[in-house]
Formats: sequence, C-alpha cells, structure tokens
Amino acid sequence: MSLLTDLVNLNLSETTDKIIAEYIWVGGSGMDMRSKARTLPGPVSDPSELPKWNYDGSSTGQAPGEDSEVILYPQAIFKDPFRRGNNILVMCDAYTPAGEPIPTNKRHAAAKVFSHPDVVAEVPWYGIEQEYTLLQKDVKWPVGWPIGGFPGPQGPYYCSVGADKSFGRDIVDAHYKACLYAGITISGINGEVMPGQWEFQVGPAVGISAGDEIWRITEVAGVVVSFDPKPIPGDWNGAGAHCNYSTKSMREDGGYEIIKKAIDKLGMRHKEHIAAYGEGNERRLTGHHETADINTFLWGVANRGASIRVGRDTEKEGKGYFEDRRPASNMDPYIVTSMIAETTILWKP
Repeated sequence: MSLLTDLVNLNLSETTDKIIAEYIWVGGSGMDMRSKARTLPGPVSDPSELPKWNYDGSSTGQAPGEDSEVILYPQAIFKDPFRRGNNILVMCDAYTPAGEPIPTNKRHAAAKVFSHPDVVAEVPWYGIEQEYTLLQKDVKWPVGWPIGGFPGPQGPYYCSVGADKSFGRDIVDAHYKACLYAGITISGINGEVMPGQWEFQVGPAVGISAGDEIWRITEVAGVVVSFDPKPIPGDWNGAGAHCNYSTKSMREDGGYEIIKKAIDKLGMRHKEHIAAYGEGNERRLTGHHETADINTFLWGVANRGASIRVGRDTEKEGKGYFEDRRPASNMDPYIVTSMIAETTILWKP
C-alpha cells in the first residue's frame, strides 16, 4: 500500500513538463458528475488553450448509440488538489458535433443571460450556500446515526462541536482545503441543523463563475454525498442551496428600493422559479423547518421562514443583498443564478 501511495503522490514536474487534465462534465441525470483524464504537453492557464474532447454519450444517457459522440468544450480551469503539481481540473459543457448544446447543457443558456449588456452592467454577485448530507455507504443512512435508528432530536447539532454531535468533520475539512487549493472562492463551512448534514458557501462570485465553482468536484472514500432536498422524512431539516444575490444598483446608495422591486418581480414569477429550483423540493418547502410553503411567496427581514430573506445589515444600510431560500440542494446552479438575473434585471412585467 505504501508503494501505491508513493506512486499516487509522484511529483511529475521533476521528470516531465507533461500534465494531467481531468475533464469534468454533468451527466445525463443533470446531477451526476462524469470525468476522464488526458495528458497535455505542458502547463495551461486558460481554457482557450485546451483542446475540445469527446465522449460516448450513449453511456451517460446523453446520446443514442447510433450517434453517440458528444463534444466537451473546456470552460473553467482549477488546480487539481488530488494530483497537485501543474495538473488541472477542467469544467466543461457538452455539445453535439454540429455545435448545438445538448439538453443537459444548462451553462450555454446561462452564458447568454450573463453576457447580456444589461446584466453585465449590473455585475451580479452570488453567494451560494450548498447544503448536503453525508451517508454511510452501505446503508445510505446519515453518518453518525445508529444503524436503523435515530439520534436525539435537532437542536444541539447546528454549528456544533464534539464527537457526539459533529459527524464527518474530517471529510468536510478535507473538502474545504481541497477547494481552497483548487482556487474555488469557497468562503466558509458549517455543520447544519440535522446531524450528518453540512454546508459550504461559494462566493461572492460574479455571474456565471458562481455556477462553474459550485459543482461538486471531490470524491471522498467511504461515504456517499446526498443532495436530496429531504433525505430523511419527518421532523428533520431538509437540504437547500440558498442563493445570496446582489447587483451593482443594489449595492449602491438607494439600493434597498431596487432590492424591493427585484423581490416583487421574483414573487410574480414564483411558480416558474419553483419549477426550476430542484427535484423533490415540495418535500422540503413545507412551511416548517425554516422554509416557506412551496405554494406561498413571502419575504421578510431576518425571516428564515420566508421565501426571500433580507438581512438586518441590508435594511440598516439601505443597500446590500438578499437571500433566495427556495432552491433545493439538488438545484442546477446555472439555471438558478441565470434565472434570478433574468427575472430581476431583464424581465419586464
């Protein structure tokens, strides 16, 4: 085993200029991540320097067997925390050989929104709070929970410390450091209300980079990561992906009025947003466990039971940001971020 570890940790730069690029894309379910690696002749600093690549879409549910080739377009580069050195992770989106985005490529449409001059001028900032649940691999039950049983009721677990309350911290810390190494704008982590559930925050990120950076890029041995919005039925909190948002106008003096107008527009399109904010979200948005009912739109200052929460600082300063608390943990970040920008900046009621 030590020999294998030594080989895995080989520093390639001592003997070659070649690097390994791990191409990563979203699979056919819209949630599963796929990847494969290729050797490049030397270090790369910009996606435009990378070659396009292809894969068998019939094996990922993204193309028929008789016409299975799907083309990967490199879109963002991150340092590889696993192989290290000059090796890289490459976030890609997927196209047909004719250059048309395939149905699961949500980045393409988001890029159109974020390149609109009116959106560019507003410099939209996003901070995404990604909640997730760590499950024991063989039984698909949260880590730290007794097999076939339940821990004590919620209350002592949120932002907790101690071996009897905080489960999976070593995995979470490893992920945190890997994101920092990779160059992700991860801004923090915390234990969540349900034991075995955690959150990391990405942002502030501008425009489409919020989507590029939130996709889950790590593999952790021995556990399963669940993004189900309600992994355990009953009196347990669900898992969301709250999206903090502001525009240039909102961040300037008088921004609070702009924020209220944006929230009004989000309320007018509540059903459209809910339909795009993740599968199974109705199991989470019940009006309980720090959520608003899925069929109700309401906003408030410091109200975690609202659809949209405005912070006390924003109210006090008269400018700032707000939080859309509706997206589920399994949301597509390209859809959510671009839809918020489209509704609040481009849409005319």
